[in-house]
Amino acid sequence: MAICYLNPQNLRTRKMEKLSKIGRYQFLAEPFHCDFTNHLFMGHLGNHMLNAADFHSNERGYGMNYLNTINKTWVLSRLAIEMEDMPKAYDKFYVETWVDDAMKYFTSRNFKVVSESGHIYGYGKSVWALIDTGSREPSDIFAIRGGLINEYIEKDYICPISKSSRVKITDKASLIRSIDTYYSDVDVNGHINSVKYIEHIFDLWDLDWYRQHTIKRLEIAYVAESHQGDRLHFYREQRDSDLDFNVRITKSNELCEEIESCRCRVLFG
Repeated sequence: MAICYLNPQNLRTRKMEKLSKIGRYQFLAEPFHCDFTNHLFMGHLGNHMLNAADFHSNERGYGMNYLNTINKTWVLSRLAIEMEDMPKAYDKFYVETWVDDAMKYFTSRNFKVVSESGHIYGYGKSVWALIDTGSREPSDIFAIRGGLINEYIEKDYICPISKSSRVKITDKASLIRSIDTYYSDVDVNGHINSVKYIEHIFDLWDLDWYRQHTIKRLEIAYVAESHQGDRLHFYREQRDSDLDFNVRITKSNELCEEIESCRCRVLFG
């Protein structure tokens, strides 16, 4: 099975052509993106995954470069990341990505994170929705360039982790923190960036916790968009294990009381 080795810097100059179904993109674990243990922050790994997805879809003709011209955009609906370990500062690594299924309004995309020597750090699974940028309503994926995405569905390349489960949170969840949102939280779609939620979630545990534990698995489901000026509220409860937690994020503003924005599960090791 062929894997496409491409430099993201060349994306703008490449002519559209039939590429392999799997893309492979190199990244660097820059030291200012690493935590006190010298390992890449999970949030920055999430950014690299989303960048790889963007590179991959743009190269194949159904990415943001084209969608912006017809008032459409991809939004992340669900993301699961499961890691055995993380790249260290200055490590070069690859994110492989491919689409393994497409439906009318949603598509599923997988990720594999691997070192230059072939060591597998971990995997990711995600679900994306196509929406109209004006109405914010779902759009038909198969209407984009005659269903072009169907030509790039790869079902045989294995992503061995389980997809995101439905996170159930009880009324016993405790409010841990409330924060305001600002300019730097907002992405190109005009809402709070998907990875910003992840970074705020991991801040619910202090430095002493991370001296003894590492993040093994993250599951997050995005329920409703939040925008600059919204106040975010973080509720947390423990699951069956001392290392397993559910998190609910709600938003509020001057016009409405708390509405659920996303929910998450975090498993430590």
